[in-house]
Amino acid sequence: MKFIVSTTSLLKSLQMISGVVNSSSVLPILEDFLFEIKSGKLTVFATDLETSMSTELKVEAKDSGRIAIPARILLDTLKTLPEQPLTFKVDEKTFGIEITSETGRYKLSGENPDDFPKIPQPEAVTEINIPASALNNAIAKTLFAVSSDDLRPAMTGVLFQVSPEGMTFVSTDAHKLVRLSRSDVKAAKAAQFIVPKKALGLLKSALPANDSGVNVSYNKSNAFFTFENTKLICRLIDANYPDYNAVIPQNNPNKLSISRLEFQNALRRISIYSNKTTYQVVLTIAGSELKISAQDLDFSNEANERLTCSYEGEDLEIAFNSRFLVEMLGVLDSGDIEIELSTPTRAGVLRPVEKADNEDLLMLVMPVMINA
Repeated sequence: MKFIVSTTSLLKSLQMISGVVNSSSVLPILEDFLFEIKSGKLTVFATDLETSMSTELKVEAKDSGRIAIPARILLDTLKTLPEQPLTFKVDEKTFGIEITSETGRYKLSGENPDDFPKIPQPEAVTEINIPASALNNAIAKTLFAVSSDDLRPAMTGVLFQVSPEGMTFVSTDAHKLVRLSRSDVKAAKAAQFIVPKKALGLLKSALPANDSGVNVSYNKSNAFFTFENTKLICRLIDANYPDYNAVIPQNNPNKLSISRLEFQNALRRISIYSNKTTYQVVLTIAGSELKISAQDLDFSNEANERLTCSYEGEDLEIAFNSRFLVEMLGVLDSGDIEIELSTPTRAGVLRPVEKADNEDLLMLVMPVMINA
């Protein structure tokens, strides 16, 4: 088998899917890319058994065939080569690979392509279509709140809920929660599934930065994302997602509006002086003034700042983990944000003041006990 391909286009395609490859895998074949030539097209596959990605590119080839190529040595070689055509020659009996460039020749050992795991095929699936920019935005705004606690598997992914009314993305780690709903993406019937964190991180890196459509297909065990020349397939998390609506407080009489960047920058400064175990900052709200304070009694560190805000409600003192607030503010686009509060022991609800078209975003953060 022989084919010729551009260095740059091959490297770009391999880098897009290389995040799937697990370098410390029990199965050595999982450290390989599977190359498949058919009708002048090269399809490259990578898998870790949970997540699989493939991408397609044009090559010069008269033959058809398959070969498993070690990912690391191939990527390292391509990164050091300038743009030029590369010729791959594969001995399908010994699985030996010879790569010829304009100035050099490189030989490496491949593996039997038949040993490469079979990639799941979309069977008995339901399909929806979502703009790439909308999916990218949903992942960016929810992924940071996903839990890393393997004892709660449902919370280690993002919940996708589809219905004839719209689509909702939810993530939580029990300390913070994000719910993003879109009214412009609809399904014929209601369904929900949980997509793992790793798959969504890879998807976010690979998605095009435009409004081209992403076809999302799903069944009971897998989700399939198809866009441009790329496919991502992941095994869904088989668990029941917690009833997140039950923890969102419905009656929040105290409403604070403030500049997102001013609030975020002040929190970053004040948290430097907070306790490095709790990262606690105290918000004291009275009239149109917000006081942010923190202290670390172990080192006698202390800091406070005052910001102007718009506030409706009773005077209130409430404490939060500053890292959670900074994370939330960091993924928002709005110039101003609104925080809805009730009591010092109930969750605070953050919303952007300027809302995007067809989008409703709510973020929730649990308070922490104020140090006496």
